[in-house]
This record gives sequence, structure tokens and C-alpha cells, in this order.
Amino acid sequence: MPDVIPRAGSAGTLPSSDPFADLIQPFSHRGVELGLERLQAALAELGHPERRFAAVQVAGTNGKGSICTLVHAALLAAGIRAGLYTSPHLSSWTERIQLGGAPISELQLRAQLQAARPVAERHRLTPFELVTAAAFLAFAEADLELVVLEVGLGGRLDATSCHPDRRVVGFASIGLDHLEVLGPDAASIALEKAGALGAGVEAVSGPQMRAVEAVLRQQAARLGVRLRWVTPLDDNTWTLGLPGQVQQLNAAVALGMLQALGRQGWDLPEQAIREGFAAARWPGRLQRLQWQGLPLLIDGAHNAPAAQRLRAELDQHGRRHGLPPGARRWVLGMLANKQGAEILQALLGPGDQAWIVPVPGHASWRQSALLGSLGPGQAARLHSAPDLPTALRAAARQGRGPVLVAGSLYLLGHLLASAAAPG
Repeated sequence: MPDVIPRAGSAGTLPSSDPFADLIQPFSHRGVELGLERLQAALAELGHPERRFAAVQVAGTNGKGSICTLVHAALLAAGIRAGLYTSPHLSSWTERIQLGGAPISELQLRAQLQAARPVAERHRLTPFELVTAAAFLAFAEADLELVVLEVGLGGRLDATSCHPDRRVVGFASIGLDHLEVLGPDAASIALEKAGALGAGVEAVSGPQMRAVEAVLRQQAARLGVRLRWVTPLDDNTWTLGLPGQVQQLNAAVALGMLQALGRQGWDLPEQAIREGFAAARWPGRLQRLQWQGLPLLIDGAHNAPAAQRLRAELDQHGRRHGLPPGARRWVLGMLANKQGAEILQALLGPGDQAWIVPVPGHASWRQSALLGSLGPGQAARLHSAPDLPTALRAAARQGRGPVLVAGSLYLLGHLLASAAAPG
């Protein structure tokens, strides 16, 4: 068990500044509790809003949000009334629900949460189930044609799988994360994520680990699902609005999903897909920004597979992201339920230094618990800081070029919120 910094309040509580705390926080005692029955019953009481629009769904471990964003952007470019549902958010719950090309307003989200709350109380929904119900209500009220749904956790029992008409399912890269919920190995995790499949669905996946590929093939064959495998797009012929080499693979999955929709009768010209891919934006992933005059490069990298990919991207294409050669300076905040030592080992290169900070509002790894993951004589590379601003300033004094911030999307959300705050 990691040495952790406790978070304030009970599991799942949010900072008091959250404008939706009064509506969502009372459900936080439910925590993470997978299952479809509660939300299905609640949606029935609400008049089945999920039956008023078609959907596609994306499952996986890393890259789900990017794939969803690319698909959504292409649908909009093709003139389709499309929505998007993602998680988690960085700064506001409204980021999770896109109605057309804009996030739902705070006023709209509050209205939908209030509409769903009495039913949610009767059926003892979790916070994620409540927000999903509110999203389905908002999509139906906006008269959307097609919504892109990002699986929150797993697939088989995830709240988004309550949608009855998921015509296409895409699989992002599947790796080891949420082992305490999804299972102890890659095959177990893949089986849960493959649970998003259903009869009549078309599925798309990029290359997967051998054990994962075997599970996906087996489940697709069992259900009679057409499963198409794709390889990364050629970055010389496709322009993407999302940075990083891994996006060529995410875009290939997105393209495969859009082509499947085309076979099902949706009008999706290639030119519209190209325009959408080029216009796509997804914050918190290899994003460059300034914080109080300091240059930063931020990326979630919230699990070991994501950390490995980030390190590979920076080793191969660091100059593209404004990084000078040589040792790097990291500010890392990692949740206590994540593989902190593995993330640290994946990210740090020779000579790199890291400042370990708490993730506000969440139990987090401490520097003292991570020291053993470094080799002999390397303890001086790992520092402790009481908060993010202190760590950023300390790291900035130790070199030139952007400071890297990673380890948790919640940490990035806190950073972006503080960067946007006046003064």
C-alpha cells in the first residue's frame, strides 16, 4: 500500500467550489459501483431519453477520449447533429457533455441534474450514473441524431452501456489499470471491456497485446460481431489537431468507426472527416501553456501504459514539444490507487528530476513511498513539495525549457483552473 495523503471528506467528494456539489456530492457515498440495473430503471422512469438518439461507444484504457473527440469533430464537420460524452473532466462537469460543438452550460446541466435527482435517489445511483442520466436527458432534449459515448470504466457494466443502440464500438489501447475493479491481468480487463460489444455491432480496434487481442477476437466471434483491425494513419497524408505520434493510431480507430457508420447509411464524406480531424482539440494531452510566466508541457499520463507512451513520445519527438535536449524536470501528482512506482519509472529518464505533489482533494502518493522505486544513489532526483505552485517554481529554477506536469488528469484540472483564475 502506498503512503498516501488523505483527501478531505468521504470517497468521491468534490471541492466546495464545485458549482454542482449540492446536486452530485450527496450521491458520493455510493463510490464506484458497476452495474446496469439501477440506471436502466431510472431511465425508464425518466421516459427513456436514451432511446431518442443513436450512439457509438469507445472503450479501452488509454486514448478513449482522443478517439471520441476525433469522431465527434468529424460528425460535426459532416453536418450531423452530434453530441459527446466523456470522463473525467478537467475543470468543470460541463466539459463531459458536448451538445453539438459546445459544452453544456452550467444552467442546462443544473436543470438536467435537478430533473434526474428524485429518480436517482430512489434508485440509489452513483455520481457517474446520475451525470450519465443527466447527459442522456440533455442529448434527447437537444434533439441530437448521434452521440459519441466514452466508457467510464470497463464496458460490460459501465453506465454508458445502458444505451440500447450503440451501432459501432471502438477499442482504444487496452492495458493494466483499475486492476482492483476490472481484474488482475490484461485478459480479465479485456473481457470486461469487450462486454461493450453486442449483437449487430461493428467493432474497430488498433493493435493490442496478444492476450487482449485473443479476448476481443473470441468475444466478437461469440456474438457474431464484425471486428476490424486498423494500423496507424500516415502522418504525411492526414492532419490531426491532436499532438503526439500515438494520435495516428487513435485517428485510425476513429476513421474505422466513421467508415462503419458510413456503411450503415450515415453521410460522412472523406473531406468532412479530414476537416474534423484537423479541427479536433482535446485539452490536457501534450498541451503547452504558460503558468505565471513559466512554460509548461502537461499530459495526464495517469497509468503505467500512458506513462510509457509519453516517455516514448518525448524521447523521439521532444523538440516538437519545445523540450531542449538533456535532463527533464517533472512535477508529478499520482492518485493512491494508481501504480505510482511504475508510472515514475516509466517517465523518468537519465538525470531527470521529479517533484511529487498531492493531487488536491484526492489520496495521493508521497515522495517517501516512492524512493524505493529508484536505484541506489538516485534518491536526490526525487523531491517533495507541499503543493503544485511550490513544485512548479522549484522545478523551473533547475533548468530551461518547459516543466513537465503529469500523473493525474485531476492534477491537470486543478492546474488549468488555477491558470484561468483572475489574478
